[in-house]
Amino acid sequence: MCIDFGREICGDLSHAETREWIVTNGMGGYGSGTIAGLLTRRYHGLLVAALKPPLGRTLLLTKLDEVALYDGQAYALHTDRWANDIVAPQGYRHIECFTLEGTIPTWRFACANALLEKRIWMQQGANTTYVQYTLKRATQPLTLTLKALVNYRDYHGSTQSNGWGMSIDPISQGINVIAYPDATPIYLLSDRATVTPAHNWYYNFELAIEQYRGLSDREDHLHAATFEITLHPGEAVTFVASTEKQPNLDGETALKLRRTQEQRLINLWKGNQPDNGNHGNTPAWVNRLVLAANQFIVDRPLPDEPSGKTIIAGYHWFGDWGRDTMISLPGLTIATGRAEIARAILRTFANYVDQGMLPNRFPDADEQPEYNTVDATLWYFEALRLYYKATEDDELLRELFPVLADMIDWHCRGTRYNIHLDSADGLLYAGEPGVQLTWMDAKVGDWVVTPRIGKPIEINALWYSALRTMAKFARQIGKPHQEYEAIADRTLSKFSRFWNPDLGCCYDVLDSPDGDDASLRPNQIFAVSLPVARANGHAPLLTPAQQQGVVDTCERLLLTSHGLRSLAPNQPQYQGHYGGNSLQRDSAYHQGTTWGWLLGPFVLAHLRVYNNPTQARQFLEPIAHHLLTHGLATCSEIFDGDAPMTPRGCIAQAWTVAEVLRAWVATEQA
Repeated sequence: MCIDFGREICGDLSHAETREWIVTNGMGGYGSGTIAGLLTRRYHGLLVAALKPPLGRTLLLTKLDEVALYDGQAYALHTDRWANDIVAPQGYRHIECFTLEGTIPTWRFACANALLEKRIWMQQGANTTYVQYTLKRATQPLTLTLKALVNYRDYHGSTQSNGWGMSIDPISQGINVIAYPDATPIYLLSDRATVTPAHNWYYNFELAIEQYRGLSDREDHLHAATFEITLHPGEAVTFVASTEKQPNLDGETALKLRRTQEQRLINLWKGNQPDNGNHGNTPAWVNRLVLAANQFIVDRPLPDEPSGKTIIAGYHWFGDWGRDTMISLPGLTIATGRAEIARAILRTFANYVDQGMLPNRFPDADEQPEYNTVDATLWYFEALRLYYKATEDDELLRELFPVLADMIDWHCRGTRYNIHLDSADGLLYAGEPGVQLTWMDAKVGDWVVTPRIGKPIEINALWYSALRTMAKFARQIGKPHQEYEAIADRTLSKFSRFWNPDLGCCYDVLDSPDGDDASLRPNQIFAVSLPVARANGHAPLLTPAQQQGVVDTCERLLLTSHGLRSLAPNQPQYQGHYGGNSLQRDSAYHQGTTWGWLLGPFVLAHLRVYNNPTQARQFLEPIAHHLLTHGLATCSEIFDGDAPMTPRGCIAQAWTVAEVLRAWVATEQA
């Protein structure tokens, strides 16, 4: 799939500023912006470093203001929006084309008859960003000046300078910027350009997306230095921003390494696909998602596990969340042929189990992990089940079995937030006022928008699956398994309580403080899509007719081109548009907003009910068009529930990419 835009997109600011690129470093750091070069978010920057991997993300280098002097004419190649919506300069007008080479954004600027190429990438395992410029065509030399605008703030924040003075010192081939005592130094370097230190604040950049989100939309950035180089036709210059004192300044070598790494990922993916007659014919847009998958896999080193791994839930603003990590793990790692990464993640998270629970999220600051989740732990069982299915890794199974047994034990006797097994019906109960525990976790102040206290359907489908999985694991390594089977049998015997014959589908929550909740939500799809919850030698949780009823209902009322709505449009709380301030956005988050990750479970459920791989695969095909918008070559977090289902939220979301990939593989293997 070629992501290649000409002037019809690049020269139209309304299009060019809504298409965003992202490069990552495998540590939690990233660089990101729009193809117009215009800042629209507080999260945009060329180097957002993970100073405490995978978190501690800090904006260091915001942008480069580029001016090309050619044949006596100055061409400003950068674009800025200032207060009062003034756009100046309008460098996007000089963009002849934009291409995504793998994950590497590449621009070509036309300056009279000269053609200047620019590309950006990051070094894996380092807080280092490369920006390379090559004069592809010209009849005389071109002089390029780059003004480096820096910052030093948490990536969630914004800066008003207020006389802030940074220390800027010349060093060999560049400058060293120290924002304040004890701050991590920023090194701005070039292999060839001359550098002139500066210290000039640029005030009142206007951030359109932050304005749309009802947040602070003004920011200042510091011009720290100007780099200048005269290029002859065919020559290149590399600019490097890094937290390392002596990064590699050889741009060609660094670029070749990045391309080699990406080709290796594609080769692993292709080598992991079954030879079913379609080998080598995977659509190019699916291959794109394999590269996108890698962007979420990052380091989480531990004292006794320096090679620990985790998954960033989404860019730009999410860290690593337990729930998102476990849902995403199969698609991002196992489906792509990277089982060793899955193993590292499973071992890493085992270190954080407390009272039988996985953390919900790790705060950006040095606080303790938060455990307000009922489903992260259950998804851990599912992730391990799929890992074991792919690898038959008995060694890891024996290592983790005591952790798994402890998890089940805590849930049976009760753990945090009133999570406990109801002995009367074998179903799992969870929740207490003021706490959000399921993936529908929006909270505004003390208001939990969708509390779902009681017995949520997907939680109990996952619980049943975990019990059957645990029994299988116990048998595999010679441990007692009868107790797990007995609890699972009890859960199975009462799961029929979820069926709502009046609606021909399932209740969303049983035994809530207000009774059984018949809201039409997508969570019931997991009672069909989870393999262990479906059969596997035992009676399924739902009868075949009920399974079809669930799939048909979700298809008719919840399905959109890019996922499932979180609430059906015929429900009184439905909101079809996601936008506005924090209160407005969070109140719509799970009240009709479409979630991309749910497309995967829907496709799996449809495939299992109708056994029609061709038709099931058709539900995934609109994603190919989506990759050309919002976050380029990746999948968004959410979409409006109402047409035209505009993408919203994170431009790149791990579980959306993961579940689309996993579902695609399932349709190919069917």
